[in-house]
Amino acid sequence: MASTDAAAAPGESLDVRPIDADESERVWPLSVEAGWNQNLADWRFMLGAGRGFGCIGPDGGWQASSLVLPLGRQLAWISMVLVTKDRRRGGVGTGLLKRCIDEVRAAGAVAGLDATEQGRPIYLPLGFRDLYPIARWHFDAVTGAAMPPPAGVALRPVAVADLPRLALYDRPLSGMERPSILAHLALRQPGRAWVAEDAAGKIVGYALGREGRVATSLGPVVADSEAIALALIGRAATAAPGPFIIDVPSAHAAVRPWLEAQGAVTPRGYMRMTLGTADRLDDPSHVFALAGPELG
Repeated sequence: MASTDAAAAPGESLDVRPIDADESERVWPLSVEAGWNQNLADWRFMLGAGRGFGCIGPDGGWQASSLVLPLGRQLAWISMVLVTKDRRRGGVGTGLLKRCIDEVRAAGAVAGLDATEQGRPIYLPLGFRDLYPIARWHFDAVTGAAMPPPAGVALRPVAVADLPRLALYDRPLSGMERPSILAHLALRQPGRAWVAEDAAGKIVGYALGREGRVATSLGPVVADSEAIALALIGRAATAAPGPFIIDVPSAHAAVRPWLEAQGAVTPRGYMRMTLGTADRLDDPSHVFALAGPELG
């Protein structure tokens, strides 16, 4: 997720500084100006869990940001590449993006990101490759009753004791090591956190969500099947009022008509991309909603 500008001006040297979690309130206006959905809690978590880099203007305020969020030892997510309007077109965003790439490479990891249509032409010459397209959907509420789970599957709220099992279930299906992200989301919005189990008590899916600046973000949603995923999405969405956003890999054909039946619209999409090869990350067959472009 990036708001990347033109190539850097010849000879320009960026004064790149780390952004610590205690700078969250001062850097948050960058995403507000861009119209993005992150709130202050998102920034505090991301800067605490990852490494932020940015540039400060003459007035001491942050004019640009970027973020590297580790998702295990072999993968790191690049996001929050933002530049204020009055400093765009000078190569600041591209410079910060390259700084993030250098950080990921120095750690011996693969870089991943979700690219907008405008950002993708910038990432391709840098060596990023397409994995799969994603549609961002907006809807206000679930119309009618939520879809029931398949026979033999039960849904219940996620408990704290479930979190280690949730991370173990998630890792081989998402290709990410993200126990801290899953725990943060489950504890932050427990009403949106649901787990699906079969008759033997085995986890067969889960859904999480979080409040945003303008809408509740539903995801990640990982499940054994589309039927389980749709039941989980409906339950998470009916736990409290919307509006909602949800980022769904376009491969899931059954999710689209269900969302359209809720009056959902998809004004834009992303392309999931990596710089290198990350095991299992290119297979979205069990990933029905992303945590968001900022979290992977």
